[in-house]
Amino acid sequence: MVSKHLLTRIYSMTRPVLHSPQPRYLRSHPKFAHELQTRLFSDAPPPSPTAPASIPPPASNLQSKSSLNETELKKFAAISETWWDAEGPFKPLHLMNPTRLAFIRSTLCRHFGKDPNSTRPFEGLKFVDVGCGGGILSEPLARMGATVTGVDAVEKNIKIAQLHADLDPITSSIDYRCTTAERMVEEQMKFDAVLALEVIEHVAEPAEFCKSLSALTSCGGATLISTINRSMRAYATAIVIAEYVLRWLPRGTHDWSSFLTPEELVLILERASISVQEMAGFVYNPLTGRWSISDDISVNFIAYATKNTEE
Repeated sequence: MVSKHLLTRIYSMTRPVLHSPQPRYLRSHPKFAHELQTRLFSDAPPPSPTAPASIPPPASNLQSKSSLNETELKKFAAISETWWDAEGPFKPLHLMNPTRLAFIRSTLCRHFGKDPNSTRPFEGLKFVDVGCGGGILSEPLARMGATVTGVDAVEKNIKIAQLHADLDPITSSIDYRCTTAERMVEEQMKFDAVLALEVIEHVAEPAEFCKSLSALTSCGGATLISTINRSMRAYATAIVIAEYVLRWLPRGTHDWSSFLTPEELVLILERASISVQEMAGFVYNPLTGRWSISDDISVNFIAYATKNTEE
């Protein structure tokens, strides 16, 4: 049972903040399409002016203490080549991305004392995008000046992300790795900001996953997590409408029982030495086709938290 005090605290955090024909997205990016065709499903490493890079181990070999959910990994591996198709299975994320980035820019500029009006406000900061998929969040973070590491346990996702990032000299600097948060903890890596957006609902052990995110966050650093609330409204919109009516997502993409309520997420993070400072909701307007930041956290929501200085 969640205390009334915690509920009050959570809602005080929420506030608005300022084969077949080639898909269209591949036709508009011929270089990307060529790389996909020649390299995505090849076992050979990408060409290199020096010695060939070793291929990261597949997800099935990542057996250190892990929160991986193999069933979820297989789901995303099956649709990995569509990450940059704005009309494909990841259309909701493409539509939501500008709104997610607005919240990230606002909270992290405030947290690190950066100028939100700067074109590269995150210059000099190290970010990690955990569960980066095809890199649709990593790339804009890199363009805003951050030194970005993108990690994902699905090797095909990492290949797609690297291929797309290589199209732009700015994003080609992103360090993509086929690994897990737990393995990075073992490597004693630390980051100024740790981001895991739309990921926690797909892991097997959310509490262990959050402990890893905490361990990756430098003291005084920031952690951002977005997910879907375990509410009946979320079941209706994120599953019934998105998967069965609009067919934005393949059926079975989400499991309602794996969603976390805001109260549960706050408690899990507190136990991992992370204190939630602010929450906001993402609300979709079907008339305009746009997402906006809201204080409504009944469906999609994001939490901005800070790493406690004492563990």
